[in-house]
Amino acid sequence: MSDKPSRFPLSLSSVVDKKKAGAGQGSAGGRAQATTQTAAKNAAQSSQNLPRAPLKPVQQGLSQALRAQPAPLPAANRPVAPSQPLLSAAPAPRTAVKNVMTVTQTNNSSHASPLASEAVRRAMVARVAKQGVADAKVLAALEAVPRHMFVEPGLASQAYIDASLPIGHHQTISQPYIVARMIEIMRQNNKGGKLERVLEIGTGCGYQAAVLSRVVGEVYSIERIKPLHELAKTNLRPLRIANIRLHYGDGMLGLPQVAPFDGIILAAAGLEVPQALLEQLAVGGRLVAPVGGRQQMLELIERVGQRDWRSTTMEQCHFVPLRPGTV
Repeated sequence: MSDKPSRFPLSLSSVVDKKKAGAGQGSAGGRAQATTQTAAKNAAQSSQNLPRAPLKPVQQGLSQALRAQPAPLPAANRPVAPSQPLLSAAPAPRTAVKNVMTVTQTNNSSHASPLASEAVRRAMVARVAKQGVADAKVLAALEAVPRHMFVEPGLASQAYIDASLPIGHHQTISQPYIVARMIEIMRQNNKGGKLERVLEIGTGCGYQAAVLSRVVGEVYSIERIKPLHELAKTNLRPLRIANIRLHYGDGMLGLPQVAPFDGIILAAAGLEVPQALLEQLAVGGRLVAPVGGRQQMLELIERVGQRDWRSTTMEQCHFVPLRPGTV
């Protein structure tokens, strides 16, 4: 929009001044020309008990002719009541533009979006619970995190369906059910679900880390793809979550400088769980990971001693492959 001041609507004084200027430009004889608008004006004046100057001969003739016609004036020439502003309709274009701008701003507001509604997230959580997730704390965390903030705008309308969605770089955001299920399994430990420190392998867009942050003390998350690491930081920043630590690096190596972890969760599937991650699991801790190639199973690995781990197969799943190194 231009910064120049608008010339519309015209002020009443500018219109009147122009009419006065035009009055001196009558016919060649210098007489004012009688028009239907003049007759309409005279008729309006005659309808009120107001003192008025004697009519000129031409105006008297027009007034008599007007009284001789019983038919009403056309709508366009009907007299305007003095109490009605002459330019009352002039501000309409500006008002209309303002209203359109207001509607547009409202539609662009995240608060007006149906995706921001808690009812939408509750419906998603209800579907997840119906599939078997029973941990109330996990379900509450799932309901609290706005999943639509972690997907591309073009996919926002699908954010609360129970499906994985692409986030770029051949990676996906995990489906809500599997996120909740893996966290629930990890919390079913011998400490009553208490988890002080958890390691996540594969930050992706940051969604699972956000859910984890609501059920554990500290979340450490590693991403090997630099643009996704930056994307996760961008997505998480507006939520102001204080207990998430994001790291760019090789997830298969873990974070030995921070270990041991009460829980480790993998968002990518390898043919086996890397030994480095098993070593960083605290005794009594739980690691949940997809294992396999084309056919994958969700595995629970518990560390029951310094050199002892116990593995349990849980259910079928499907994840992107676990890869070494950074890109």
